[in-house]
Amino acid sequence: MAAKRVLVTGGGTFLGDSIAAALLAEGAEVSLLMRPGAEERLGPLGQRVRWWVADVWNPASLRGRARGHQSVIHTVGSMTADPKTGLNHHWLNFVSARNVANMCVSDGCSHMVLMSTVRAPWINNHYLAAKREAESYISRIGLQPTIIRAPMAYLRGQRRHPFFMLMTALGSVPPTSWLGFGRIGPMPADMIARGVARITLAEKQAKAIYYARDLRRLNTPQEARRAASIVVDEERMREQQSHPFDLLDENTPFGWMPPEDEP
Repeated sequence: MAAKRVLVTGGGTFLGDSIAAALLAEGAEVSLLMRPGAEERLGPLGQRVRWWVADVWNPASLRGRARGHQSVIHTVGSMTADPKTGLNHHWLNFVSARNVANMCVSDGCSHMVLMSTVRAPWINNHYLAAKREAESYISRIGLQPTIIRAPMAYLRGQRRHPFFMLMTALGSVPPTSWLGFGRIGPMPADMIARGVARITLAEKQAKAIYYARDLRRLNTPQEARRAASIVVDEERMREQQSHPFDLLDENTPFGWMPPEDEP
């Protein structure tokens, strides 16, 4: 069976690159879209994927990029807005998703995976509203949507506020994980990436909206306990010599903002 081709927006950010690495480990062919000036952030991962420079806030730069792909995963967005410069949550999170969705329609790619957000007390309401508007839009224009209402992501080993460490603990183990904490507790970025990759590549989508509990179930106990390297099959190991996650630079930023002269 031919490998599934998947296009990921947000190349050069840790979440986008982590999802790309997870897809590679599952045997997918991966393409990345990255903003101008971010090419060097890919590092060795750039040798394992196809990539193009594009601006998700400029529809012309997206033309034809989804052609030949079975799925597009949209990771671009920001929880931090700067309304004084025009970078409000609507522009950052809805407009970018709308442009990518329109690219999918134009290029004949029917499946779009949107990295959205779960509702939580610490999530900005304007950010949440923009993500929900994006969810509605990609469903309305006839795409097959897969919505990932993910919690906040973090890198294992990074320093975090004790409150968020507590929320992660409460969301990870029963019985508190069966309550609302199971949806909102921050999760390691590598667990989110594996879950998203496995949902995207599944033969059938079990549902349209996935939450943290779904992402956890798609990680093995070993993967959930520690930052396990993503393991590819032996043939790929012989050909490519390294685990995809080993190619990631932990200093790569999470977010992807528009160029300074936008909008």
